[in-house]
Amino acid sequence: MSEQPKSRALPRPGEPVIPFVNWGGFRTLYIKEVRRFFKVQLQTIWAPAITTLLFLVIFTVALGRGDREILGVPFNTFLAPGLIVMGMIQNAFANSSFSLLVGKIQGTIVDYLMPPLSTLEMLIAIVGGAITRAICVGVTVWVAMWLWGIDVSIHHAWAVLYFGLMGSAMLAFFGVLTSIWAEKFDHAAAVTNFVVQPLALLSGTFYTIERLDPMFQTVSEFNPFFYVISGFRYGFIGVADSHVTTGIFVMLGVNVALCALCYGLLSRGWKIKN
Repeated sequence: MSEQPKSRALPRPGEPVIPFVNWGGFRTLYIKEVRRFFKVQLQTIWAPAITTLLFLVIFTVALGRGDREILGVPFNTFLAPGLIVMGMIQNAFANSSFSLLVGKIQGTIVDYLMPPLSTLEMLIAIVGGAITRAICVGVTVWVAMWLWGIDVSIHHAWAVLYFGLMGSAMLAFFGVLTSIWAEKFDHAAAVTNFVVQPLALLSGTFYTIERLDPMFQTVSEFNPFFYVISGFRYGFIGVADSHVTTGIFVMLGVNVALCALCYGLLSRGWKIKN
């Protein structure tokens, strides 16, 4: 007579089944976030890329004639890196600000709260999905500019990776904060129109702060978007209008602070569990 298979011993009461990291749940939520924007890639990837290229064409035609140079490079070469990273960070914000907000509005927020995921696992998965969308947009715009004939050769790959990822993470965390606070899509749109876009457009994307009044130069130095744009551009042209080392520590500090704030609010369930 064949032996009966032994039944698997159940864990004792109070003993965690997933003792450390729920890799399966984390991977599932991350894939969900990526598939959500990839299913409508015409809107989430290609449309932002076309919009960014239109910015390049318009400003090059309007301001780049006569072999104009900024920081020792042609105007379109100066402009291209800033437009690439601006498209990346704006789409990182758009992705993460939509995640929890649509769950609150449609009543599906339990899909985020009920699975056996820790607060940190959920936060990293949402931010990781937003960064993935930012990378997709950035690579698409970079390839399009290269095919257009713009010099987008990379001088310092580490700066492109660091400031691109840190800038995308900063806006992804800010998007999570927005989705926690917002109660309807109008609130998220207000943050986009009155906070994100002004800070992005006034961060040195289309100019150097050396041309500004000293008072506005000081104001620009308190704008974290400025360090993202300047550091990312440094990776492409090898020149920056800010101290790159300062930008490294500013971005690190801002992201640590935003991550801690997001973690604290999600742990408390502020405006999510009530």
